[in-house]
Amino acid sequence: MKSIIQFSKVFLPAVIISLVLIVSGIVGYVVYGGFNLGVDFQAGLIQEIQFAPTALQLTYTGKGIAGISMDKNKLEIVISGSDVEKKTYSFPYATYQNLGAMVDAMASIEGLSVKLLVSRDVSSAALVQSAQGNPRLGSAAYGVHYLDPQSGAVNIADVRKALTSLGSVSVQNLGQPKDRKFLIRIEDKGKEADFAKLTAERINTALQNAFGEGQIAISRTDYVGARFSKHLTEQAGMLLVLTLLLILVYVSFRFKFHYAAGAVLAILHDGLIMVAFIVWLRMEFNTTTIAAILTILGYSINDTIVIFDRIRETLKLYPNSSFEENLNRAITETLARTFITTITTMFAVFALFFFTTGTMKDFSLALLIGMTSGVYSTIFIASAFVLFWEKKVQKNAVKAADAASTGLKKA
Repeated sequence: MKSIIQFSKVFLPAVIISLVLIVSGIVGYVVYGGFNLGVDFQAGLIQEIQFAPTALQLTYTGKGIAGISMDKNKLEIVISGSDVEKKTYSFPYATYQNLGAMVDAMASIEGLSVKLLVSRDVSSAALVQSAQGNPRLGSAAYGVHYLDPQSGAVNIADVRKALTSLGSVSVQNLGQPKDRKFLIRIEDKGKEADFAKLTAERINTALQNAFGEGQIAISRTDYVGARFSKHLTEQAGMLLVLTLLLILVYVSFRFKFHYAAGAVLAILHDGLIMVAFIVWLRMEFNTTTIAAILTILGYSINDTIVIFDRIRETLKLYPNSSFEENLNRAITETLARTFITTITTMFAVFALFFFTTGTMKDFSLALLIGMTSGVYSTIFIASAFVLFWEKKVQKNAVKAADAASTGLKKA
């Protein structure tokens, strides 16, 4: 027979460790003044910029409408319109390995003028896409930026200094220093009617004044109004509360109430542990974070239900054993299943963590933290609470029996 691991002996130390982690999360929340809120939960403008000089300037004066699109492998120009036949001109970086070759090839497009601002030998793969301006080409020059591999990192202090005239501005590094990427966030206090447009223009002007014209590529711009931000925050809170209530009802129906209370306590523990790590790691708290937390709540409750089912079966198979012994036996028997399920799931999440960036990387990191916490809480929080409850019930039953026996003796 497989030896039974005495998990119950470390329930108390495990609970203490959990309390320390949760309290540290509360301390971090106070120290940092709250979460690193994403634009979803904080009214304001958020811009992702990259310090990348302008490599090409394109203008189009031909027939129809010309649009430009880029990805990591190619640059494309599409000519369309009611009076012209739609044509797509593709310039793969593998074929046109330097900007000189690409500009020469673009000369065949009627009505398109291309001005090269850097050396012809610059690699085409160094081009970066910018969200600035309209991807539709016209008489006004459209800039295509590039990341010079020889350029040094940009000091975040210099970026903050350049934006001091805009008031309270949050600036964060993105990616590696060599990427020269930054995230800029400015809160909307509701004092300007056209806040998003005016603030985006101010950011661009301030950075160009400090670092030079044409040196900034804007990769992303998002804006959320105060009303939507407040509504989204309220909905997220209601969603979490409703999830906990539904789990409480479901587990109460399937088992007993104290099992349900233990399960809810365990998923509350998982949520708070994830929040503690999110606070200290300064991960952006956004809708993706909420999705990660809800995913872990479902993952954790599934593991808890499996162990509770095994406890119930073990109590029937070994009626003469104590509840504590049966609980340890049930956890031991399901331990292999728990680890195999968790590790195989983590393989997929590790792939996301190592091969993605930005929001998806934060999402996968939150999942890894939550999965680890979910296994831990099922064994050391949910099961510990059930054992505590059962011991208390047994203790009260013994007291009641002793009181009844004493009463009979007196009578």
